[in-house]
Amino acid sequence: METIPVMRLCRVSVFSVGQIRHSDWRSFGSAFRGPVFRSLARKTHFEAVSSEDSSASRIFKGTADVSGDMAVHTLQTKQIIRASMAEAWAFFSNPRNLAKITPPELGFEVLTPDLLPQIQAGMMIAYRVRPLLGIPMTWLSEITLVEEGVRFIDEQRVGPYAVWHHEHAFHDLGDGRIEMHDRATYVLPFSPLGDLAHGILVKPQLAKIFAFREEAVRKLFPC
Repeated sequence: METIPVMRLCRVSVFSVGQIRHSDWRSFGSAFRGPVFRSLARKTHFEAVSSEDSSASRIFKGTADVSGDMAVHTLQTKQIIRASMAEAWAFFSNPRNLAKITPPELGFEVLTPDLLPQIQAGMMIAYRVRPLLGIPMTWLSEITLVEEGVRFIDEQRVGPYAVWHHEHAFHDLGDGRIEMHDRATYVLPFSPLGDLAHGILVKPQLAKIFAFREEAVRKLFPC
């Protein structure tokens, strides 16, 4: 796998991923806890096709064609902020803060009552969101992994995707800056018909969401 950083100071770094073959799944897929990904790791040949969309908030989007009709898509971003690890972790591990970095037109709303101020493994969080065409839907996420000060993973249990697996990782650069690395792996429903909507609807919408997030985070943690 090859990483090509673009910017280092409080910006998003774009990087590309080369081929990921079946033999790489043992290490590459170690963070994937769900049965869908364990099945993919056993059965599929995986090749990522990298691309860059500089007009869409400098983020990476790759598409991987998997044997059969299903396509697995990945989206990766890096952003460097001026903060201590304690400050960064406290903000991003609080599920209610997600609304602060989500575009308002999505109508994001936390539905889970008495939500704890910090995520825990096994926590289930329900949201209401309007991801496409203003249609409201419920999104239920499970926090499947928490390594405090290092990373956490959320996976969709109910929502618009057939699979949504999002890893949030944090790296202390040692000079008062934190590098945040997001990797979202997702599968659209109704494959192969659903994949036709990827380039038209889903990819631009995700680019818009993550571009808004980048700017919102920069305002919250100015350099």
